[in-house]
Amino acid sequence: MARPDAGADDEAPLLAEEPLRSGACSRELELREFRDRYVIRSLDGGAAFAVARSGGCIRPLSPEEAAAGSDCRVSRIYGVAGIIRLLAGSYVLIITSRKDAGSYQGSPVYHANSMKFLCCNEAIKHLTPQEKKDEAYFMSLLRIAETTCGLYYSYDRDLTLNLQRASKLAAGRIHKSLWKQADPRFVWNKNLLEELIEAKLDEFIIPLIQGSFQSAQFTLKDRPVRITLFSRRCNRRLGTRMWRRGANLEGATANFVETEQLIEYEGLTSSFIQVRGSIPLLWEPIVDLSYKPRLSIIEHEETPKVVQRHFHDLSQRYGETVVIDLTDKRGDEGDLSNAFAAEMSRIRDVRYVHFDFHHVCRGGNFDNLQALYNQIEEAIQKQGYFLMNSEGEILLEQSVVVRSNCIDCLDRTNVTQSFLARKSLDSQLQKMGALSSSESISISDSINDIFKKLWIEHGDELSLEYAGSYALKGDLVRYGRQTLPGLIKDGMSALSRYYLNNFHDGVRQDALDLISGYYTVNQGSSSPFHTGGFESASYLPVASAIIVGGITATTFTLSQVGRNAQHFISPIICAGLTVGVAALVKANGKQFCSRPRLCGLI
Repeated sequence: MARPDAGADDEAPLLAEEPLRSGACSRELELREFRDRYVIRSLDGGAAFAVARSGGCIRPLSPEEAAAGSDCRVSRIYGVAGIIRLLAGSYVLIITSRKDAGSYQGSPVYHANSMKFLCCNEAIKHLTPQEKKDEAYFMSLLRIAETTCGLYYSYDRDLTLNLQRASKLAAGRIHKSLWKQADPRFVWNKNLLEELIEAKLDEFIIPLIQGSFQSAQFTLKDRPVRITLFSRRCNRRLGTRMWRRGANLEGATANFVETEQLIEYEGLTSSFIQVRGSIPLLWEPIVDLSYKPRLSIIEHEETPKVVQRHFHDLSQRYGETVVIDLTDKRGDEGDLSNAFAAEMSRIRDVRYVHFDFHHVCRGGNFDNLQALYNQIEEAIQKQGYFLMNSEGEILLEQSVVVRSNCIDCLDRTNVTQSFLARKSLDSQLQKMGALSSSESISISDSINDIFKKLWIEHGDELSLEYAGSYALKGDLVRYGRQTLPGLIKDGMSALSRYYLNNFHDGVRQDALDLISGYYTVNQGSSSPFHTGGFESASYLPVASAIIVGGITATTFTLSQVGRNAQHFISPIICAGLTVGVAALVKANGKQFCSRPRLCGLI
């Protein structure tokens, strides 16, 4: 029998009555809203602090001070995600609802269902008109940040380190505050925590990890097996699909994600790591309303060093690296792939394998990925996986990591990683004694379906975070081939992705740049919005309405046309106007797209 885990209610008091572990954060908090201040106090630890509404000044409180006063609104919250300072004051990000997502190594993991910024901006009345306009835009970005998806956290365990890395660190680290244990690369709210850290409010500092967390349980040999799929998104080049591609000069790549497949059986725990990330060159798409934007490779003397920095960082963290490049061999993708291959030929001790996914798996045949596996089977067997017993004794270590990429590191990458993860899962279960050396999870349709469902949901969540739409090619994971319903679903997702990427990604990128600290707001600095020109994007709704209206009017007037040639004048005028406006929009595509206003391309 096999069953997926059921999620808990938002308000589940799972651990509210348990004492806090050393280094743990407060699990449940009370928010008291006074006219002049916000008071946040722990319901399970007694600590508290106040934030002044006039400017955001933070002050720790004693239990007596925190309980004082009754003229206030009281509500339950589930964490403080950080503080950001803008022109008019500070804004405090709180977690207003949560959902039980499962457990990681015995510690509950929660999904941040909803968040809200508390405004401490009474100084807004003293701003100049331009500053008020700027602040209004910044506040609109905060509202976007409130809706960030895929944020996970734990109150008593560091989730930023995979099992193998965590097992090698000193045992005493678990007594430190969570933010001190965390790998800063994977802390989504790293920039927002600075003021809380300065105020020494360790009990309230919760590192949030953006990514994906799925867990399920099934039975083999009458024994329970738990499988957990946990992905951690790197914050070093955080951004959206259209506006963050490639690498920066430090070698950090866009959409870099570490994925851990964790298996627990009979006191044994096994971990298998894969990574994905944008091609580590300096390149960008030409965003101009094209469905498939042209790709531009930026010529820079630092390019070889950028590639070296990226792979040196990988080798330091994961050991040997095998690179799987899934891009096409033709067109702009081919040019980018060739440039990547040329740089990889200069990197020693890193194996580079190109696999034209669209060509080899044309027709939606997932099984053709076996040809890729045959090329790297020896390296996969060498890399192994991490295995530890219930006493914490390390039995096996993973010594090689596979780094996969396509152009977006979404759809093709997810299909390929799920294929490799399934190969590893069979090997992990065989080593742990749950399967014989000749058996596979394919012996059970229910177990096989659970594995596929985990990877499909994992791909969808990562795609929503980067591209704003569900992942494509989910059928290849679920059925091993493309189906008609899957083609329709992919078509709808592709249209949604096109619309969001062209008309919303610029503002989303500004929100990410503001939250992550790539753009900082400074009092007295000049406004970032003096562009000296008109905002083309603001005319897009009018242009769209004219195009849609023109098509409708043309169709309607044509249906009314009789044999009189003079009756053709109206539809011709409507059609000409529609074509003219459409041509104008297309010719000025770069101006009509939603573009970042704070940092642009970096």
